[in-house]
Amino acid sequence: MTEPLRPPFTPDEISSFTRETNYGTWRVQKTWKPLYIADAEGCWITDGAGKRYLDFSSQLMCVNLGHKNKAVVESIAQQARDLAFMGPAYATEARARLSAKLLEVLPAGLEKFFFATSGTEANEAAFKIARMVTGKSKIISRYRSYHGSTMGSIAATGDPRRWAMEPAGKGQHVVFAPETNCYKCPIKHTYPGCNVACVDYIEHMIENESDVAAIILEPIVGTNGVLIPPPEYFPRLREICDRHEVLMIADEVMTGWGRTGKWFAVDHWNVKPDILVTAKGITSAYVPLGLCATTKKLADHFEDRYFSHGHTYEAHPITLGPAAATIEEMQRLKLVERAAELEPYVSQKLQALKERHPSIGDVRGIGLFFAVDLVKNRTTKQPFNTMRDKVEGKPMIVDQIAAKMMADGVAQQSWISHFVIAPPLIVTKEEIDFGIAALDRHLGIADELVD
Repeated sequence: MTEPLRPPFTPDEISSFTRETNYGTWRVQKTWKPLYIADAEGCWITDGAGKRYLDFSSQLMCVNLGHKNKAVVESIAQQARDLAFMGPAYATEARARLSAKLLEVLPAGLEKFFFATSGTEANEAAFKIARMVTGKSKIISRYRSYHGSTMGSIAATGDPRRWAMEPAGKGQHVVFAPETNCYKCPIKHTYPGCNVACVDYIEHMIENESDVAAIILEPIVGTNGVLIPPPEYFPRLREICDRHEVLMIADEVMTGWGRTGKWFAVDHWNVKPDILVTAKGITSAYVPLGLCATTKKLADHFEDRYFSHGHTYEAHPITLGPAAATIEEMQRLKLVERAAELEPYVSQKLQALKERHPSIGDVRGIGLFFAVDLVKNRTTKQPFNTMRDKVEGKPMIVDQIAAKMMADGVAQQSWISHFVIAPPLIVTKEEIDFGIAALDRHLGIADELVD
């Protein structure tokens, strides 16, 4: 039996005890050696020994305001003093205030809100709403996608993280379309000569599947590589959905809240989804909150019909108060505009990196949301590792490079064959230079293995 800790705790004791008593998510357990983090402020985190690290991916692409924003921290304390908890059947000032702020920034037409505690839960709500309103059951998703880890949301996740729960449980009727990946097209086309065939394929699926309630998409694929669709993609998909009476669910858990240089990624194409799901940056991750926002047309369906969904922590006041404060801070600091303004600077720096390192196959990004894709061969675009390697616990080249960067004081998110560069929206050019320089120093690990 593991012995409980007794204070005072040393950093090593905290790390070791955490390792012994907690699961390390999305990993083989024996490789997990969690670093004890004692503090965080701005774009920096500090370990138990006092060493500082640039948070170059905003943790999990979520701490958009940076750490310890004073206004948001105070809003958490104030909400706890005012009203720490109230069940979801009641109205609260925090609920009304956040709802009003959401109407200012969400795409026009999204006017009815369900508040959860994660993006995963918000997606579960979206699936239920889509099925209840349409009376149909199937959800179309795409292969390179991630929508959460609960039964419904993991069933809609295209990448192999869903393998552990297959075959899907009753009611999880999901079919998968090819992702939009102009760097490495899954249907072997080349843009623009392809005429965006990947979106036409979705219409083909709808016509042949029948019973399709909705399609769920990350407008810009997040964890799986920051895949940005061509400009025609979403307007045409909106037309297809309207023509076949299929609902469009935009999963903006990662791409929302200024990350791409707009409040939400769909704003780049002036497309209005029927349902928008978000989380992460809605509170800069200071407290756990997810949002499922729908049109009034969908909401009206439940005026005289039972809304069969809910949970204890729905609309929890301590999650709602800080969300309103987060939006106000983003507006005050003009962080959406800042992400757009810094995009050319980051792009130029990363493209220069690509010229120096043969292991970089592609650099792509928008706002402060970039991927650096590593390949073993630029011509074939063969990656060093695959998701199957990850599931089987094999060493990953990107993880080796990220570990070297960590030793140099840069915390960098790596995944399979790419890095996601997504610093807090308050990042300075000097901090961007510091992070990219660390990546530059250690890409030689991959360069040496290039064919």
